Amino acid sequence: MNPIELKKAVGSGLLSFPVTHFDDQLKFDEAKYRRHVEWLAGYDAAALFAAGGTGEFFSLNPAEIPQVVRAAKASAGKTPIISGTGYGTSLAIEIAVAAEKAGADGLLLLPPYLMFAEQAGLIAHVKAVCQSVGIGVIVYNRDNAVLTADSIARLAEECPNLIGFKDGVGDVDKVIEITTLLGDRLVYVGGMPTHEVYAQAYFAAGVTTYSSAVFNFVPALAQRFYGALRTGDQATVDEILKGFFFPFVALRNRKKGYAVSIIKAGLRVLGQNPGPVRPPLTDLSQEELALLEKIIQANGVTRIAAE
Repeated sequence: MNPIELKKAVGSGLLSFPVTHFDDQLKFDEAKYRRHVEWLAGYDAAALFAAGGTGEFFSLNPAEIPQVVRAAKASAGKTPIISGTGYGTSLAIEIAVAAEKAGADGLLLLPPYLMFAEQAGLIAHVKAVCQSVGIGVIVYNRDNAVLTADSIARLAEECPNLIGFKDGVGDVDKVIEITTLLGDRLVYVGGMPTHEVYAQAYFAAGVTTYSSAVFNFVPALAQRFYGALRTGDQATVDEILKGFFFPFVALRNRKKGYAVSIIKAGLRVLGQNPGPVRPPLTDLSQEELALLEKIIQANGVTRIAAE
């Protein structure tokens, strides 16, 4: 898939990022992961991010990432697979090249490891990664890597395969500046934790798609919510926010790192076994699992067919 085709695909609908399945020894469980990706692909995601943030990119070693990408590509049918890459420039390039060889249709460039940097350094970092591959790249503004509108415009001019901008900062005024300045040169993706609770504000800012973590275990509900947003069905949007997302976020906010842990917990509640999260993340307690089960059941979601 060339970068232009990927840009069109990403902008066509709801996105998600599969959790990465581990066994009891915290090794990648490829068979369960493949079954999960195949199941998700049946719910019409516009693209799936393999080894993304919810897929515990930060806990995978560089050799595991192309393994995850190959497994996703083998199971996703026609759904495009976008691989995570990140860390320092040298390692980000190494992962990017390996992911492309493994069949990734594109890359999501997560922030560099640990360091804050000036715009010139961030531009050089993104440019180097873009120039190392032929597939499309989406740059992710988050935490210690926040590119300005002018910096993104410069990168868009110098890197033809930079096809998207994802925001995980939440400064909607800055997002509006970027979408207004860049127009249709890029595709724009919402990337806040449980982005559904931010989606209405981002839609108004020109960001009309986002990556849904809860799609991992309630894909039909996630698509229903997204469809209501796109069609202006405010009653349905409000119903799902009040009945599902607000109590879900309250539980997610109990502990640091639960934005990932609670997604695996959702699968566990519905009868799947994605395995534990890797340290330094921690899994939900039994009491918290019971609360999550009540939230899911209150929204009419039934157990997933046994693996």
